[in-house]
Amino acid sequence: MTAPRIHPSAVVDPAATIGEGCDIGPFCLIGPEVTLHARVTVKSHAVITGWTEVGEDTTIFPFATVGEVPQDLKYAGEHTRLVIGKRCRIREGATLNTGTEGGGGITRVGDDVLIMTGAHVGHDSQIGDRVILVNHVAIAGHCVLGDDVIVGGLSGVHQWVRIGQGAIIGAVTMVTNDVIPYGLVQAPRGELDGLNLVGLKRRGVDRAGITALRAAFQTLAQEDGSFQDRARKLAEESDNPLVREIADFILTKSDRSFLTPKGGR
Repeated sequence: MTAPRIHPSAVVDPAATIGEGCDIGPFCLIGPEVTLHARVTVKSHAVITGWTEVGEDTTIFPFATVGEVPQDLKYAGEHTRLVIGKRCRIREGATLNTGTEGGGGITRVGDDVLIMTGAHVGHDSQIGDRVILVNHVAIAGHCVLGDDVIVGGLSGVHQWVRIGQGAIIGAVTMVTNDVIPYGLVQAPRGELDGLNLVGLKRRGVDRAGITALRAAFQTLAQEDGSFQDRARKLAEESDNPLVREIADFILTKSDRSFLTPKGGR
């Protein structure tokens, strides 16, 4: 077992749980309800507070603030949590808040997530695995981001929005409605402008799968009926698991409407 290394200038509450091999740098603040699992690195001047759990091998960079109370005027001091997965990188100046009682009480970040400089994860949001939030992205409260989502720099995601697995959001984009899995969203007021073909290829999706997704996107954009009607058609007619994932996402109850394909109705 490797004992944690704690710089003499760091303030670590005696009640905090510090795992083996952790490295806490100068002038850090670690609160009493914080749990750092094995080999977490906390670089200088970072703050970890609240009822916060940080997974193994995660690195938190200088001036990040992790586990502070929600930016929600309804928050009244209830005992809520932030859970961060393994091997995450939380870069300089990023902020992640705990949950609220009305939102389920927990903000959760998955494994292998990269949260870049100045990005924000709001209360009660659920962030999947391998998500990338580029510099100064703002994720509002109650959002759900599926696995492998990328959000480009200076973009914002409205509260309660869901972004499906594998979707990509271009830089300087405001996302106000749900985004289908594998969707490509861009423009200042986000528009669904196609599929995240680069991401699909990186994941190893074969040509047949991409062809099926292209056809599904055309159905969503051009067929008759409402957006939900077109999704039901996909669910009934396609046996491709990626297409079915998109259809199921659209047909699941949502607190927002959807970004629909450009030119669609």
